[in-house]
Amino acid sequence: MSIASKQVFLRDTEKALGRVLTVEQLQAVMPLIGENLAMFDMEQKEVVDCGDYLKAFVEAKEVEGRSPKTLERYAYIIKRFLKENNVATEKVTVYHLRAFLMSEKRRGIADRTLAGYRDIFSSYFGWLFNEGLIPHNPCANLGPVKCMKVVREPYSPTDIERLKEACRSLRDRAMIAFLLSTGCRISEVCALDRTDVDFIASECTVLGKGNKERVVYLDSVAVMLLQRYLASRKDANNALFVGQRHGRLQPGGVRFMLKQLERRTGVSNVHPHRFRRTLATSLIAHGMPIQEVSMILGHDKIDTTMEYVHMDKTTVKNSYRKFA
Repeated sequence: MSIASKQVFLRDTEKALGRVLTVEQLQAVMPLIGENLAMFDMEQKEVVDCGDYLKAFVEAKEVEGRSPKTLERYAYIIKRFLKENNVATEKVTVYHLRAFLMSEKRRGIADRTLAGYRDIFSSYFGWLFNEGLIPHNPCANLGPVKCMKVVREPYSPTDIERLKEACRSLRDRAMIAFLLSTGCRISEVCALDRTDVDFIASECTVLGKGNKERVVYLDSVAVMLLQRYLASRKDANNALFVGQRHGRLQPGGVRFMLKQLERRTGVSNVHPHRFRRTLATSLIAHGMPIQEVSMILGHDKIDTTMEYVHMDKTTVKNSYRKFA
């Protein structure tokens, strides 16, 4: 057991015993517990964790439709946790998990990221326990990580106009219009081919997370700019958007383009995901049911869509006056 794990264990034990023992009894008992715990450190051994557990878990989640990037993150966090604690999977306790999260917090890791770590651990050890591969689930008593809710605002109409005016190429103007109209993830946009767009129906078939197909829609401005952009191209690449060397545009290239627009316009926090938030907020404000907005964004849960929607106090007040 690591030093940090011991400290957490002793602290929690002292707190629990303090409810039933007197101060004198507690002062007599705690040293004995500490001495007994120290016996486990008489022989330090390098732990080589069985990779079969992690492999089986990743394969199970892959069957369930988790994306490759998600699975890579699962494996990375779990391997790092086991290595830093020098403990085998079946011997992990809640104290190991708490100590790891505490050390990460002290390193300055954000609470939202820690909550993500906690979810990964809960998924992994919960699956192993349900499969009968480990004797207990160490996450059973691991409480949730509270996160401060951050209000992420969409682009304002003024922001949008400034971004459009700052575009220096037809491709960039078409990209901005496409993101605003469809609310696609940047990875989805970069994976699109010309043949995925139906200009007659003004819609596009997208392959999203978990290899799930969905249909997104183009407004008249997006259709016009996209057609102009494609007509201006001289390359034979089937990709919907290409870079300067006529290869398929990558997510990093889009982020670089948006950061250039940020510097030229002064609009703060320009990034691809904010276009999804802007579309969701606009559609809800115009009366589209949340279930349909969720389908357009490719969300499995409506709660996820609600996190994308920003409603200012004026809008809520006006709606109340209208329906009350």
